[in-house]
Amino acid sequence: MSFVTLLTFIAAAVAIISVPGPTTTMIVANTVSSGLRAGALEIAGTQVGLGAMVLIVAFGLETVVVLMSDWLWLVKLAGAIYLIWLGLKLWRSASPKFREAGRPPKVGYFWQGLIVIWSNPKAVLLLGAFLPQFVQGSDSAFAVVLGLGILFMFISTLTDFAYAFAADRAKRAFSGGKTVIAQRLAGSALIGGGIWMALRES
Repeated sequence: MSFVTLLTFIAAAVAIISVPGPTTTMIVANTVSSGLRAGALEIAGTQVGLGAMVLIVAFGLETVVVLMSDWLWLVKLAGAIYLIWLGLKLWRSASPKFREAGRPPKVGYFWQGLIVIWSNPKAVLLLGAFLPQFVQGSDSAFAVVLGLGILFMFISTLTDFAYAFAADRAKRAFSGGKTVIAQRLAGSALIGGGIWMALRES
């Protein structure tokens, strides 16, 4: 792969990743609600899910990609419902009566990240269409797709942490009664993200 091709890939990957999606919404919302550690665990879960998608594309498992495409609407709807449910839980936990009971165990944030990335099957379809475009004549398709997939994950991790750090700084501006407002804003963001996911075109 030429240096120019690699730069082209990086520029395209940054453009794709920089557009906030359901996982970004969730990372920001839970960082505002529960702190940077929660956001970091969700990023870890997201990247594990993304890594599995990269492996599917690298191994050329077109059958899996086609299956994801066939069931896109159902998986997307399940993901939307899950995001809305998380948002409602944040609204509930904002109440002083439920504030501590409403927070999931820290490890739960990891699983939230994994579930939400896989509830957005367009991600694997995007990778399946995007990564192979950069395989050139004599290149090993597996090596190139895997390498670019790992680079894509690295860029995604940096971007997600940038959002998480920004959300954490915003969280520090809230104190006392304002914490409830922050949690409810975060919950509203998740509910809005779920509705957007459900209504957008496949």
